[in-house]
Amino acid sequence: MDCTVERSRVSGRAACPPSKSYTHRAVFLGSLAGGTVVEGALDSGDALSTVSACRAMGASIDEGGDIVIRDPIGGGDAEIDAGNSGTTMRMAAGIAALRPARTTIRGDDSLQRRPMGALLSALEQAGASCTSEGGLPPVSVTGPMRGGAVSIGGGTSSQFISALLAAAPATEEGISIRVEGAQVSRPYVGATIAAMARFGASAGATDEGYSAAPARYRGCRFRVPSDYSSMALLASAAVLAGELEISHDDGGLPQGDKKYLAMISGMGAEVRDSGGLARISAPDGVSGGEFDLGDTPDLLPPLAILALAASGPIRITNVGHARAKETDRISVVAAELGKLGVGAREGPDWLELGPPAEPRGAVLDPRGDHRLFMAFFIAGMRVGRCRVLGAESASISYPGFVGQMRGLGAITS
Repeated sequence: MDCTVERSRVSGRAACPPSKSYTHRAVFLGSLAGGTVVEGALDSGDALSTVSACRAMGASIDEGGDIVIRDPIGGGDAEIDAGNSGTTMRMAAGIAALRPARTTIRGDDSLQRRPMGALLSALEQAGASCTSEGGLPPVSVTGPMRGGAVSIGGGTSSQFISALLAAAPATEEGISIRVEGAQVSRPYVGATIAAMARFGASAGATDEGYSAAPARYRGCRFRVPSDYSSMALLASAAVLAGELEISHDDGGLPQGDKKYLAMISGMGAEVRDSGGLARISAPDGVSGGEFDLGDTPDLLPPLAILALAASGPIRITNVGHARAKETDRISVVAAELGKLGVGAREGPDWLELGPPAEPRGAVLDPRGDHRLFMAFFIAGMRVGRCRVLGAESASISYPGFVGQMRGLGAITS
């Protein structure tokens, strides 16, 4: 389904949806523990992929508002379809390495292109047996791994480190991870460590990387916080097309993307955030600037579209890993925003976007990438006369996005 988006003005109050990242982590860790209730979980395609993966590995899970995990993961061969979810695929591989059985993991066409080789190598260092198609899905993992010392590159995806840490307490020896090279997306590893603590396991940073000792996960009631990656999209809608009040709750859990409010405030947006309610507008537009998103690559789409209202260029750096997301986000953003008149230049790990002299409508193709669809939809509200392809992709992380935008004033059909 495609959406035609006209120039629109948004106003009112919007609730930030639940965190996709913490929903994944709570379901996987709860499925290792059993006896867990995940409250306020995100009901999305990616989250359902994780629930299905844990069921395939033997967990007993009920859905109906909250996610209730009665019995933990067990043995037996398993086939997992991770859909479009890289987090599901990678975390499931780590959990599968604990089981004395063969687990095969595959996904959709996009997922089949996402790298797995470094993670599989680390799992083999810990004692698992793994096979793949040249380091790409489908992959097969057979455990149980014993744990111990492993090394892994830090520059491709933090999900590799999260997968190893989540599995580590259930191994005989625990796991000590040596991270080689520069590490990207550190806050997502912090989220994994924080979620593990809620389930009674301890993990932390070391001089060389991370480690987690053997422990028994304990079931709990886990309340999923708001998703600050999604909140960034709402904030950009306020900057480009009106003003919004956005309700949110971090639940005392860390999220790197929460820094977006400070970023846009530094660019000149009016941001008042108090008591879980952020009031955002930018009546005078915003400035440009240079932004290192190495730790927060999901902020690339909402930040990039601010070029439509910026007084100077926006330069986004240290985002080479964004080329291995659902799409090559650097190239796709450059190409599609260029259709709107934005001056775009790109390099291996950077993107520079200049404000358009004469914004113009266009057909925008996110290539099935949920975050790009939502960002391009918001760009359309600023420019008007845009057709954005693939609205169904939003169901991966933000199922109510288009309806919520309509309720706030977006003119779309």
